[in-house]
Amino acid sequence: MWIVLSIIVLLVGVKYCWVKCSTSGHGSFEEEKKEIIRRANYLTSMVCTTPQELLNEMPSGIGEQFQGEWALYTCSMTSAALANIAILYPQNKELSIKFVGQIIDIAMSEEIREYDRLRWREDPMDGIYGNLSHISYYSHLAWMISRYKQIGGDGKYDGLYHTLCKSMNRRIRQSPIMNLPTYPGESIYLPDMLVAIVALNNYASQYNGEYSSTVKLWIERAKKEWIDKETGLLASFLLQNGNSAMIEPLVKGSYSALNCYYLSLIDTEFAKERYECLKKNFKQTFPFVGLKEYHNRTCWFGMDIDAGPIIFNLSPSGTGFVIGAATSLEDMEFRNQLLKTAEIGGSTVTWFGKSHYLLANVALVGEAIILAMRTSAPQTRM
Repeated sequence: MWIVLSIIVLLVGVKYCWVKCSTSGHGSFEEEKKEIIRRANYLTSMVCTTPQELLNEMPSGIGEQFQGEWALYTCSMTSAALANIAILYPQNKELSIKFVGQIIDIAMSEEIREYDRLRWREDPMDGIYGNLSHISYYSHLAWMISRYKQIGGDGKYDGLYHTLCKSMNRRIRQSPIMNLPTYPGESIYLPDMLVAIVALNNYASQYNGEYSSTVKLWIERAKKEWIDKETGLLASFLLQNGNSAMIEPLVKGSYSALNCYYLSLIDTEFAKERYECLKKNFKQTFPFVGLKEYHNRTCWFGMDIDAGPIIFNLSPSGTGFVIGAATSLEDMEFRNQLLKTAEIGGSTVTWFGKSHYLLANVALVGEAIILAMRTSAPQTRM
């Protein structure tokens, strides 16, 4: 028994020292620079490949649809991280432009579009002038292009960018509830819609306010119609019923954290209000600082396709996404605590100028999300 206890104490001690060393420079973007660049080096080496190879990095057990979703999200979040890095560290701008362009090309490929085509029975590029939603694919692609242009990218994707935003704006305006389903026959997922609103907001900042009225109206309706009364948070889901929508009672930590992050890129004050509600209802400080997936029930161990494996109530996705809101809204103390939790769970390894969490070997999308979130400083907003 003493031998077992000694081994446990040793392992805990080693882990403590590991986490202490890995997070010693957190809190200053200048001190974090070397680690951030090394993580970007790893991500670009994994993401800037062929579309099929990127899909092969997604876990096969989650099925074709989620493999495609995770691959698109990996592209989207890696692009966001690289754009943030270009602004935080201007000497990296040209390299970021190059890699973001490559990632956009990958996201535009037939292989990545396939997940959306399977559900809508129509290739999103063939249906761009039609009436089917395709909002998930269109919004992430448009957001990536908006960031490419923000950091000085050329006009290579301008035609597609104009078409995507015009198409999304038309569809949103035609919807009585200004929201579109990610997939046919399913609930409306508010985080997916918010990517479209962020993309339109970025477009408005680049093209003399075009579509800004849509963004403003969507936010106004969100404040009046889509707030969960129990938590004060933006709804995670909307249910369609003819021409109306109802808010489900369920508000999830992962969705709410992502909502707060996207809102921080559009309306800072609205985002701050929701962020405080998020911490009030979902923040957990023991045994680790992070975000719970459920505010109204305990889940010591569980599995959620969006949140990931839930351990001690903590949501891996929610904890990752809330880093973005904390960074964007300058809550650096909470951000640093969250990064420490990420290190405890992820365990950083460094080799040949590249750093990544060991968990990236299982879920590359998680590595991309954390880097995008931790670099989302106020100056990187449009």
